[in-house]
Formats: sequence, structure tokens, C-alpha cells
Amino acid sequence: MHEKINMINFDIILKGGELVLPNKKIDKLDVGISNCLIKEIGDLSKMSADKIIDITGLTVMPGAIDTQVHFREPGLTHKEDIKHGSKGAVAGGVTTFFEMPNTIPPTTCLRELEKKFQIAEKNSFCNYSFFAGASKENIHEIRELESFTGCCGVKIFMGSSTGDLLVEDDKSVLEILKVSKKMIAVHSEDEYRLRLRAKEFSENKLSVFNHPEIRDTTSAVSCTKRLLKLAHEAKKKIHILHLSTKDEVELLANNKDIATCEVTPQHLFFNSPECYKKLGTFSQMNPPIRDKTHNLGLWDGLSQKVIDVIGSDHAPHTIQEKNKSYPDSPSGMTGVQTLLPIMLNFVNKGKLSIFDLVRLVCENPCKIYSIMNKGKIEIDYDADLTVIDLNKEFTITNDWIHSKSKWTPYDGLKIKGIPVFTIVNGKLVMEENQIIDEVAGKKVLFKD
Repeated sequence: MHEKINMINFDIILKGGELVLPNKKIDKLDVGISNCLIKEIGDLSKMSADKIIDITGLTVMPGAIDTQVHFREPGLTHKEDIKHGSKGAVAGGVTTFFEMPNTIPPTTCLRELEKKFQIAEKNSFCNYSFFAGASKENIHEIRELESFTGCCGVKIFMGSSTGDLLVEDDKSVLEILKVSKKMIAVHSEDEYRLRLRAKEFSENKLSVFNHPEIRDTTSAVSCTKRLLKLAHEAKKKIHILHLSTKDEVELLANNKDIATCEVTPQHLFFNSPECYKKLGTFSQMNPPIRDKTHNLGLWDGLSQKVIDVIGSDHAPHTIQEKNKSYPDSPSGMTGVQTLLPIMLNFVNKGKLSIFDLVRLVCENPCKIYSIMNKGKIEIDYDADLTVIDLNKEFTITNDWIHSKSKWTPYDGLKIKGIPVFTIVNGKLVMEENQIIDEVAGKKVLFKD
């Protein structure tokens, strides 16, 4: 044992856990945490600590990173805010979130970006970063916005969704791609097609079953084709959010040099029309949940490593709002708290391995966005850790959800595999479903 280890009194020792290590091995080792960092990995049975947690029989993975959440603050805090959203995150084993810019006002200027970081510094239970929103009017400000410390990148909405942010034309998108230095994440639905389809259906009596028809596969596929063409022209890598079609998987498989992509647990779990029969407008999101053939195509994309990231697209609305009749009902579901439980259940069903999951929610987000010091269980990395019980059965309920909206599309679902401890920057913030009232989050830092 190194001489230096005898000098350390750790803040926390995690004792006897099965660690998911960067070399794709699982080893039974102790973890010593001090000053917000992982300081030792090995046999620490003779070491002292302020707190020793026996996690024999449990699995330790790097803290999960959710790179797509909508925490609705400022302007829409009756639906959600950073305090409740980040509580939900740590309750579900997520230690870092990237938040989207379609708030009110949108995050399209430096003042609004700074405001979000100030709110998070006082209220976030986990680490935080915020996207700058791209608009046709702020292209000249993009470089300044993305250079703000802690900003993860730029978000483009090519199809309208919640809020007013929209850049639908190729000329403006190309300008943004050329001027930006950081990663650009895109909501890829063709606004021109969406308008056309809305007009075609305008005389019909609509129900939520029409949602995947109005926002059809063509609207997603045609936009992704346009995006890939523009990315190649600008020689700029892009990240396409919440894939919903098997066709896009096939497109992206041939364009991995220029594009990475994400899928949500919702698109992996639900199928239409069954979800609309069971949940109605509570299963309505953009882009929509589609039929089984697209679900299978997304799973193929995951197994073939075409899909790089799983993000929740946590986009809450109140129960009263979701109960409105379609098309007046808003699109979006809660998801940050259920991201890991749903995916751990899939691990237990053999749909993917624990190593796949770590790659998708820990390692790849760090690679794609150039996150510093996270995503691995390694000495001197940030002590962001998620301790999971792969054998524990748990029933997800609305009462368990910390979001201000207090509902989940998975209400009543029995799953196997659940986070039981969440550690953020070396602080224990969740233990056995109990949130420890500790605002432990810090601004995420990125490599230049």
C-alpha cells in the first residue's frame, strides 16, 4: 500500500462494493473520498473516515449524467424548478444535468444564462450546466454565450415544441454551425413539414392518436437529412436529440464521423398505439412515441452503438395541463428520476449490459461534450457516484416523484434495479430513497 494512504482521513469510504471500472471490469474494491474527489481505490479496511458506508452486494457506477432536462426555471415554475428537478435527479441516481434553454424568457442572452447559474448555485442538489438557445436574432452572440464558464453548448430547435425557440431554415442553421465552437444539440423535426401536416389535419376531429401522424416520421427523417448535409458543409459535429425513428438510425450509422445521437427511455419503453390507449395525453411528447417497428429500430441502434447517449428529456407539465384534450394538451413527460430505474430494469432483462449503460450515461456524455473530471471511477476524478442495487425490486409511483408536477408515465410499474445511494462532489445526497437536504451541486467544467 502506498505510504501516502496512511496520511489520509477520508470523508467517506464506500466499503465492499462491486465497482464498474473504466477497463470494463467489475471488481470488489473500496473507494476513499476526500475533498470532493476519489482519492483511493483498493483495500481500505485499515483506513479511517468520517463516514464508512458498507455497500457489500451493491454495484457502484460513475454518477449518471442526464444531458437533456427541462427544469422550467425561470418562467414556468408552476411545472418545475431547479430545486425540485435536481432533487428528482439525485433520487434517481443522476449526479449531473444539462438543462435546456426554452424557458421564459429563453436562454438566448448572457443575462439569462447567468441568471440560471445563479439559481442553480443556491438550489441544485447535483451538478449543473445550461445550454444557450440559438435563434435567428442571436447568431452574433453565440460565441460569447457558449464561452461562458459552465455552458455545455448550443441548442437548436428546428421544429417547434414547448416555448418559442425556433430556427427552421437551413441558412440560419448553417450560420450557427459555422460560428459555434462547442457541441450543438438539435431537436430534429422539420418545421415546414409540421406546419403542412397541421394544416392537413386542421379540419379533422383530433385525438392523441393523431400525434404521431401529424408529427410523422417524414418530419423527423427529412430534418435529420438536412442537418447531416449542413453539418458536412460546415465541417461541424452535431448531436441529435431524442431519436424516434428506425430510419434515422440507418442514416446516422453512415454519418458517425459528423453526428452523435441520443435516445430516451420513453422511446425504448413505450410503443404506439398501446401507450396512447393506456396513458392518453400523458404519453404525448415531441417527437412522438411511434410503433413497434421504430422501437425495435431504436434498440438495434443501441446494440450497434449507433446511438451514443441516453437522456431523459425530462419535460414536465402539470396534471391539469396534461389532462387537456388533444391538441391543446402540452407535449412532454417527467423522466430524470426514472432514467436509471427504467434502464436498470432493461439491464436485468438482458436488453443491455451494465457496461453499456455506463457508456451511455457516464462515459459518452463526457466524450461528446468534453466534460472535465467526470464519467469514470478513477483516482482524482470528481466523487460523483451512483450506488445501485441490481437485485432490489421497486414499484415506481407518482408519490415517489419529486418533480413539482408529481406524476410519471411509469406509475405502478414494478421494476428490478434501483439507485440506493447518490454521492455528488463527495457528499451523500440520497440514501435509501431519502434526500439529504444538501445543495451539493457545482457548475460543470469543460475542456477548451
